[in-house]
Amino acid sequence: MRLFCCLLLLVPFAAAQTTSTPATTPQAASQAAPATHPESEYQRKHDQQLLTDFGDLARYSEANAKLAPPAPGEKRVVFMGDSITDAWGHPTGEFFPGKPYINRGISGQTTPQMLVRFWPDVIALQPKVVVILAGTNDIAGNTGPTTPTSIEDNLMAMTDLARANGIRMVMASILPAATYPWQPGTDPRAEIAAINNWIRDYCEKKNFVYLDYYSAMVNSDQGMKKELTIDGVHPNAEGYKVMTPLAEAAIAEALKTK
Repeated sequence: MRLFCCLLLLVPFAAAQTTSTPATTPQAASQAAPATHPESEYQRKHDQQLLTDFGDLARYSEANAKLAPPAPGEKRVVFMGDSITDAWGHPTGEFFPGKPYINRGISGQTTPQMLVRFWPDVIALQPKVVVILAGTNDIAGNTGPTTPTSIEDNLMAMTDLARANGIRMVMASILPAATYPWQPGTDPRAEIAAINNWIRDYCEKKNFVYLDYYSAMVNSDQGMKKELTIDGVHPNAEGYKVMTPLAEAAIAEALKTK
């Protein structure tokens, strides 16, 4: 069974453990089911969620309903992504303080899941700019085997939806990773580099802004610099300090484009 990417600060595994009623007799005790491993319980819930709400539309539905339309002159920006976006600002809860930026990251998600929720979590919020950071979980196989072409197709579909609704595009590079801890033995380095090259070229062709996190965070082994990450995949506080000004500059550039 595939293991899904998740930050411990976002998904408290211990809270997901199954408890059982204490046995009252030795026979009952001997027949009691073994305790469910937290990781297994988390996996079970993920599998169930994929069956009932593949895109996790429920995650932000209430927040979206409460969000007012942009104020006159507001330069709203939506960040669409996976756990790397989802965790941005934790544990303080501050996501670009003072800026009209909205975080719509969901831990573990792949590009087909993001495409499913692109309308309610991006277009319906009426941003000026969307920043898309996606693809690493596709490579990891979080929703099954995939190909670079499938990832690229999903990214193109999101950009087509954004452009059709007057939203300017910032496409971010996939962050460097030498392996995925939840998928032992994987080596995504070549695929990450190839998809990043495609994203860069696609942005140049379509006059989108390419947000290059990769070059600022990669080490000599094509993994992430140790001082910038908690596990080789997810940034730590120092990693986000590198990413923040790069994102701000890309957004500013996008707002100037016509």
